[in-house]
Amino acid sequence: MRQILLQNKTLLLAIVIIVSPVLFALVVYPDTFSLSWNQGRGGFLFAMAFIVAELVGIKLQVSKKRVLGTIPLAGAAIVYLVMREYSLKDYLVKIAPQFNVHLVDSWIWMWDFIIMGAFLITAVSILFGKKWIRIAPAGPIFLCGSAAILSLDAFFPYDTLGPLQYVVPYLVKVNVWIINQLDLGTAIAKENLMLLRGEHGSIALQVFWPSAGVHSIIIFSLVMMAFLLKMNIPPKRKAAYFVIGILGTIGVNMIRIFSLSLFVLKVSTDPNKFEEFHGIAGEIMFLPWIFIFLLVVTSIETKRMKRLAA
Repeated sequence: MRQILLQNKTLLLAIVIIVSPVLFALVVYPDTFSLSWNQGRGGFLFAMAFIVAELVGIKLQVSKKRVLGTIPLAGAAIVYLVMREYSLKDYLVKIAPQFNVHLVDSWIWMWDFIIMGAFLITAVSILFGKKWIRIAPAGPIFLCGSAAILSLDAFFPYDTLGPLQYVVPYLVKVNVWIINQLDLGTAIAKENLMLLRGEHGSIALQVFWPSAGVHSIIIFSLVMMAFLLKMNIPPKRKAAYFVIGILGTIGVNMIRIFSLSLFVLKVSTDPNKFEEFHGIAGEIMFLPWIFIFLLVVTSIETKRMKRLAA
């Protein structure tokens, strides 16, 4: 019993150390935690939630020496966060043209996710060795996936990346059809362009792959594959969960596009107000969705395993 309590304390200490850089940033730089996927650190919170959810209650012994070995890493991550707010940010802006960066903001946030992803992978590797990929993969993969998407946005913004932009016109057409069927206003689709006329006038919205939520499908796929990898369930059930999750993510993206359209049709066509709503509309839907879906899958499989064991 004493050994179990000691192990729980050691694991709790490990969790505290891992989340400490994010807690530090949340306290010292709270304004940087926007939910917009390419304008803030809101994704850090969900990555930490994944880590906590995956580590709490695991029945593995972690030596105190390994846990203490993660402290310098956490310290280095905190140092980066401090430097990032001062000279490092200016340096990243300065060198951006040398790498042919088109969107500097995405370039800057990309490095946040790269550093935190590297920190998380290194920390869980120290704690669990090569087994980390089956113990706590969701958080690191979420951060690294977000970094990859931000890099695509930085180097290939708007519609310059053809494969990701390919599905957008179809999503736009479906959205326009829904608007017209519900008689919410007048909507016309032309490729990735939506012409909308509602209670506050007319506006043309050009939809690119990030606004359509294509990035969320990629991130969801990566996280879901890592999550299913660690689950001891039949392959057919894994495939079913994966497909359901992808379809659900597409549905969330459709709601995202529809909500943006509804905003200009019924609320305001003011560009500034629209940008404020546009900045949070996607992630405020996608991030809770992925977390809830994983919790539901875990709950279903836990109950199923208990029934089989009974």
